[in-house]
Amino acid sequence: AMADPSSFASPACCLTRHLHLRCRADFGARTLRGTAALTARAEREALRCLVLDTRDVQVFKVTVNGQDAPFAFGEKHSFKGTPLEITFPNELRRGQEAIVEISFESSPQSSALQWLTPEQTSGKKHPFLFSQCQVEAIFPCQDTPAVKLTYYAEISVPKELVALMSANRDGEAPDPEDSAHKVYRFSQNVPIPCYLFALVVGALESRKIGPRTLVWAEKELVDKSAYEFSETEAMLKAAEDLAGPYVWGQYDLLVLPPSFPYGGMENPCLTFVTPTLLAGDQSLSNVIAHEISHSWTGNLVTNKTWEHFWLNEGHTVYLERRIGGCLFGEQFRHFQALGGWRELQNTINTLGDKNPVTNLVINLDEIDPDVAYSSVPYEKGFALLFYLEQLLGGPDIFIGFLKAYVLQFAYKSIITEDWKKFLYSYFKDKVDILDKVDWNSWFHAPGMPPVKPTYDMTLSNACVALSQRWIQAKESDLGSFSSADLKDMSSHQLIEFLALLLLEAPLPLSHVQRMQEVYDFNAINNSEIRFRWLRLCIRSKWEEAIPLALKMATDQGRMKFTRPLFRDLYSFDKSRDLAVKTFLEHRASMHPVTSMLVGKDLKQDQ
Repeated sequence: AMADPSSFASPACCLTRHLHLRCRADFGARTLRGTAALTARAEREALRCLVLDTRDVQVFKVTVNGQDAPFAFGEKHSFKGTPLEITFPNELRRGQEAIVEISFESSPQSSALQWLTPEQTSGKKHPFLFSQCQVEAIFPCQDTPAVKLTYYAEISVPKELVALMSANRDGEAPDPEDSAHKVYRFSQNVPIPCYLFALVVGALESRKIGPRTLVWAEKELVDKSAYEFSETEAMLKAAEDLAGPYVWGQYDLLVLPPSFPYGGMENPCLTFVTPTLLAGDQSLSNVIAHEISHSWTGNLVTNKTWEHFWLNEGHTVYLERRIGGCLFGEQFRHFQALGGWRELQNTINTLGDKNPVTNLVINLDEIDPDVAYSSVPYEKGFALLFYLEQLLGGPDIFIGFLKAYVLQFAYKSIITEDWKKFLYSYFKDKVDILDKVDWNSWFHAPGMPPVKPTYDMTLSNACVALSQRWIQAKESDLGSFSSADLKDMSSHQLIEFLALLLLEAPLPLSHVQRMQEVYDFNAINNSEIRFRWLRLCIRSKWEEAIPLALKMATDQGRMKFTRPLFRDLYSFDKSRDLAVKTFLEHRASMHPVTSMLVGKDLKQDQ
């Protein structure tokens, strides 16, 4: 069995198959305290111990089938956490199961949890808690995507708050031990890897937006969110047509406070999303299509280790864009695909084209997955699948493969080699074509892919033409630009126009000042447009943009926006000191992972 370099667990010896979690959220102490009972099955004879992954957690007691069991923590690792070794009172025979119950308490410093003060929420009255377990768990477990388990949970929270999990809701009741608390129950009957375990506690309300969908948010945002994501059911139906039946029951959406570090997180039954998607015109809903797609690729078919993360993300971006194609047409799908290629160019420009983290399949020996994270597994992975689609006979033929792939590997965890073998067996009449693919470069070479797929340019041409006009304009040409330049462009095209300018050398300051005069980009609140516009201004050394860029970097904490804004501000001599000072002031209220990575970017954590 291939070892997971990011985990201490040995699933080849012992496999955890079910979790029964009972815990209590204590906002005063900022801890989760309770018991995690794991059903463990011996995978070999005479099993004497079980090693679990832990991070920032205290363990008070362990029992195995009700008997006290000795346990000890191993040596703390720089990012993998600390192994917990549990010794069984009686050895297990192969195939025998035992219930391993661990009494634990999370640390207030746990990087998998963010505790928000009332001031950090929209309502300003109640505290808020959310988890982000990719890539670190809250409670002791076999924290590797190679292991999947079902779970049942009972969570006690202050009674004015609501608890939600990555599971189906199973009722609520007063807490018999504390009249100020109530207990929410959850069950997840589809086996999932530990990174998909999720918990949120806050003053949440819901609106029904489809037959299997509620959107949850604080009261201040719930109606806006219901409007923004009203296409969810249409996307779910499109995804089912493409990938097969949706097996998870409910598909709810949760809009988190602004410090949530990602665009979305595909927690089963309850997708988490950033409030930066609330553009007011549904234009950023591709993130919802992405998280929906994970219900098949990622959550049903899972990468066995984070080195094969592209299996989760490349296929999910492929499905996301197929959904976009169903809803908005094939030209739109190609437009989004080309935008992804440019995003990949941008990432590789930033990371360097010899950097091993730009390989599709990466080596994570002694590398923190959080530090290696980038758009590469998403966009290089997508580019490979899009290229194969074109090579093997088009979208209708390739979706047949994707559906069969999901069916073949559902409920399993796999590596790239499994995927490739299945591709060859599915297209056994096209082996000659497949053999022409430069697999070694696609998988194991850094930088841009060896081949660029073909893209329909219809929707891109206007973006390219306008960006070229600005790039080639002399001072004397600036009068020729006017607000009419944008009148036929969608918000997606504006994003692409700005993205194209960001791939070039910085524009002269006079150009971005004129751009503001004629297009008034400062007035646009769409987060994707504003982010690229402010980066453009800072790169052209426009000092007036410094406060606006700092505000965007700190008003929300989505790393896609916050990290590049801080990096650009740090590179500009006029804003470097202010960027560092602002980061240090906001650090305590940032998500722990964001704070760690921005700290590295700004050379504060050498």
